[in-house]
Amino acid sequence: MTLSFDDILAARDRLQGHIERTPCRHSRTLSEITGAKVWVKFENLQFTAAYKERGALNKLLLLGENVRRRGVIAASAGNHSQGLAYHGSRLGVPVTIVMPRGTPFVKVQQTRAFGAEVVIEGENYDEASTRAMQMCDERELTFVHPFNDLDVMAGQGTVALEMLEDVPELEVLPIPIGGGGLIAGMATAAKHVKPQIHIVGVEPAMYPSFTARMRGVSAGAASGGATIAEGIAVKQVGDVSYGVARPLVDEVLLIEEPFFERAVALYCNVEKTVTEGAGAASLAALLAFPEKFRGKTCGLVITGGNIDTRLLASVLTRELVRDQRLVSLRIIGDDRPGLLATVSRVIGDMGANIIEVAHNRLALDVPAKGAEFDIMIETRDAQHTQEIMDALREHGYPPRAV
Repeated sequence: MTLSFDDILAARDRLQGHIERTPCRHSRTLSEITGAKVWVKFENLQFTAAYKERGALNKLLLLGENVRRRGVIAASAGNHSQGLAYHGSRLGVPVTIVMPRGTPFVKVQQTRAFGAEVVIEGENYDEASTRAMQMCDERELTFVHPFNDLDVMAGQGTVALEMLEDVPELEVLPIPIGGGGLIAGMATAAKHVKPQIHIVGVEPAMYPSFTARMRGVSAGAASGGATIAEGIAVKQVGDVSYGVARPLVDEVLLIEEPFFERAVALYCNVEKTVTEGAGAASLAALLAFPEKFRGKTCGLVITGGNIDTRLLASVLTRELVRDQRLVSLRIIGDDRPGLLATVSRVIGDMGANIIEVAHNRLALDVPAKGAEFDIMIETRDAQHTQEIMDALREHGYPPRAV
C-alpha cells in the first residue's frame, strides 16, 4: 500500500470544478518579520474553510453507488467532518460524524448545518474514533478516515501540486502534522515535482505523535493538554500515512503554544485573514525556528480558518499583552479626592486609553489611609507604555506592571 504521484494527478482531475483553487500569494510583511521569503496558500478560502474537503471529496467520488446509498461515517475534531458533510450533502450521501467533547462549537454547528448527523462522544479524537468504528459496524456504513487513507492523502496532495505550479521556486514546505495525511500527500507530490525541496513537519509540542514514532517510542504517555492547535492534536499518527510520509520528511519541529498564538494574530493583523491554531502551524514554525528558514523561499499553508470567535478574541487580546500594548499598572497613593482624576489626566495627556480601573482600599499591604489602583491601559507599543510609566513617576505616582 503506497501513494503514487499518479494517484494525486488523478485526484486533481477528479476534484476540478468541485473545490476552490485557492491563491498562493507572497507576503512582504511576513517575509520581513520572519527573515524568510514567505508565500501563503489560503486554504481557509475553501467553502468549508479548510483543505480537508479535498481528501474527503476524493474519497466520496471513488465510492460505489451501493456504498454511497448506505452512507459514510467519520471521527473528526472538525474540518474533515465539515468537508465530508458538505460534499456528502452535494452528492446525496448520508454522513454521520462522531466528534470528541471539547470540539469548538463553531465546528459542531457548521457540520450539522451541512446536513450531517453529529454524535458527541469521547474526550479526544482516539476515543471518538473508537466509537465511530463501533457505529460503522452496527449500521453497515463505510468509515472515511481523516488521514490514514490513501484516497484521502491523494486529495490532500493536490495542495502541493497547486503551490508548485504557482511558485516553482519554493525551497521549503513546512507542513502541519496531526495524523499525517496532509504531509503524506503534499510530500509525495512535492518530492516528485521537485526532488530537492525540503519537507519540514510541524507538530504541537503537546502532541508529538510523528516525532515519537520516528524515535521509536510511544507518544501516548507524552501527549496531552489543551492546545489551540486542536486540529493536529492527535496522539497516534496513522500507520499508513506515517509509512508514506516518513521517507520523504527531512525533519520535524515541535512548537510551543505561544508561537501558535502569535501566528494566528499575525495572520489576522497582517494578512487580514482568519486562521485556526492548527491552520497557523507552518507560520508558527518560522517564528519559533527563524534560523532554519532565514533567506529561504517557504510555502506556508493556512490549512483551516474554523476558530471559535471567543478563542480568537482571547488570542488577539493576549497578543496585545505580549506586545505591551495592553498593560495593567498598579499605583499606590494617598486616599484623597482627586487622586484618580490626576492619574487619569496624566495617562490621557500621554495619549493612552484607560480600559478598566479596579480600586482597592482593603489590601493589608496598603496603608490604612492609602488606596491601591489597578489601571488597565491601551498604548501604541512597549516604548509608549514606558513613557507613560515615567510620566506617572514624575508626578509622584510610581507604577508597577502587574
